[in-house]
Amino acid sequence: MSRNKSLPFLLTSVLQVCIAIAMTIGASAAAPNVILLMSDDQGWGDIGFNGNEDIITPNLDAMAADGVRFDRFYAAAPLCSPTRGSCLTGRFPFRFGILAAHTSGLRVAEITIAEMLKKKGYATGFFGKWHIGWVKPEERGTRGHYSPPSHHGFDEVFATTSAVPTWDPTVTPEGWKSNSNKPGQPWKGGFPYMHNGVEATENLDGDDSRVIMDRVIPFIEERVAAGPDERFFATVWFHTPHEPVVAGEKYKRLYADRGNSRQNYYGAITAMDEQVGRLRSKLRELKIENDTLVFFCSDNGPSDGLAKKGVASAGPFKGHKHQMYEGGILVPACAEWPTRIKAGSTTNVRCSTIDYFPTIANAVGFSFSDSQSRPIDGIDLMPVIQGASAQRDKDMFFGFRRLHDGTDGQAVIRGDFKLLREAKREGRTRLYDLKKDPYETNDIGESMPELFQSMSSRLEELDASCQQSRDGADYSY
Repeated sequence: MSRNKSLPFLLTSVLQVCIAIAMTIGASAAAPNVILLMSDDQGWGDIGFNGNEDIITPNLDAMAADGVRFDRFYAAAPLCSPTRGSCLTGRFPFRFGILAAHTSGLRVAEITIAEMLKKKGYATGFFGKWHIGWVKPEERGTRGHYSPPSHHGFDEVFATTSAVPTWDPTVTPEGWKSNSNKPGQPWKGGFPYMHNGVEATENLDGDDSRVIMDRVIPFIEERVAAGPDERFFATVWFHTPHEPVVAGEKYKRLYADRGNSRQNYYGAITAMDEQVGRLRSKLRELKIENDTLVFFCSDNGPSDGLAKKGVASAGPFKGHKHQMYEGGILVPACAEWPTRIKAGSTTNVRCSTIDYFPTIANAVGFSFSDSQSRPIDGIDLMPVIQGASAQRDKDMFFGFRRLHDGTDGQAVIRGDFKLLREAKREGRTRLYDLKKDPYETNDIGESMPELFQSMSSRLEELDASCQQSRDGADYSY
């Protein structure tokens, strides 16, 4: 072939390569599907990828191995409801006024990830434990109010207001002690799940994590069937391993050499892990795993009672749920997105549930309009995950408040330093260097008075800023 005749062939080949590269870049840069998985009261040490050799969690371990493991990931509060609101808004719980469990509902003026993604054409679904507002309009209680997922951007909803038994979620389990729920009787009326505004009455037996995933999978399949350019956002908040924590016999047999409490606790976590595996397999079957960003975390540290019994674990960290120590707010977490997150990644940078919103916002190219602009307390996690950022450039603020019984715990983390005010009545304020003392054994407040004062001032600044937000500074009326 002559040189002149070969030139068009070469140009055509180069053009084809360039088009292929452009398509690859375009595909990897496209806005992803997003799935937020969250367990309930699962301690930092209650999972294989954090070193637990007793609890069987192969699917979550594989997710962490195939993506990134967060070694220092924080729930925004040491209990459920405040953290849940932080996941969806990117804001400290004290900003939106949910200071403890059942104390309020998520305000409609808050902008959630679901509302953000709906503007981008996403289908949105919520599945599992809501706990930031009642899901039934006729519910009555001494605390909280009706504020279901459908008021906050979710189209498909399969939700309970709060906790249910992790096995047979409509029936109060044997051994449960309560004035309102007797063993064998219906759990909170017998139909705790609402499915798109109607009480769910079918397919509610057995493992509750499976019950939830049975609704998640069809939602994803339907969206994929709608076309290759369709995108979805699924929030999947399991009840496991919150009490009443019960496992089926199949899962209890895996821990036959353990006592009854561990059989139920470990078994329920393994059953949940099985459903995470089912989800990951479905993404691969549908060939959308490369286009899907999946996060997993717990909502706070392990249950007080189960931690004190040695059943649940915060690993080597001090404290548990309802406490401002690391054991109350440091949780297991990982994420995967094969085209953007390198397998086997780990990070010690302090990350948090408040970081979901800005991370997803940047991934899909969202920005607030001037009229909706408000403080967002989180950071974009992708530079951290990809190694471009080695430290957090924003402080983290935590709180748990029930003033009527003297509960007013708060903490601020700046870099490696943490100022902590204990949640109990008249609790002490302590200062820790988390780099040198991750297990919070040495209060350095007296030896570093200037830092103690600086951190105390910063805590007060953040508390005051949050007070302004929840008094209406961020909303237009």
